[in-house]
Amino acid sequence: MRYALGKSWGAKKLEFSINSERNDKNDSQNRWNDEQRLVKALAKGDEEAYKYLYRNYASKIGALVKSYLGSDDIDDVVQEVFLRIYKNVKKFRGESKLSTWIYRIAINVCNNMYRKMKGRGPVVDLTEPMDDEDYTFQFSTDEDVQKNVTNDIMYEKLRKILENLSPEDRAILFMKEIDGLTYEEVGKILDKPEGTIKSRLHYIKQTIRKAFKEVTFDE
Repeated sequence: MRYALGKSWGAKKLEFSINSERNDKNDSQNRWNDEQRLVKALAKGDEEAYKYLYRNYASKIGALVKSYLGSDDIDDVVQEVFLRIYKNVKKFRGESKLSTWIYRIAINVCNNMYRKMKGRGPVVDLTEPMDDEDYTFQFSTDEDVQKNVTNDIMYEKLRKILENLSPEDRAILFMKEIDGLTYEEVGKILDKPEGTIKSRLHYIKQTIRKAFKEVTFDE
């Protein structure tokens, strides 16, 4: 009986501990949902506020940097973005959304990094060979062969298209189509009119569609 009671009490303690952790996490999440409160806390150097900011923006900034620079080596760039946020958050006046301000910092850092990388040679390295083990297919019919070859050609064309886009166009494509920002938000981040963003995105999509239409096989 004592063992049963002890086991029951232990389970209750564990359940209580788990629920407490969940509540603490939810409280932290709810606390920083108010952007003004979050900005004030960041300006004061609140550690929890910065943890929240990192959790919510690190992956987004990383993806933006990767699309802009066309490189997987992004850790130093992301770190520089957060360092600039830390140094400049007291200057944030709330004239735009916090996310817009953060993305603008990320774009500025990317611009500086791109200029440095451009002087060292190609920004995008698409020449790495693949191991035979990682690139094996089993074909059953001629139709399967044609389908897989078509997919390979389309993939290569897409890579070349993205490589040949300007860093800014890659950023527009990412922010609008992948991150789901509005034309207005993208325009504010890049300091360009909303109409310019729309026309650039239209051009990018037309370029991709045109390239894909050229992938045909003679019957």
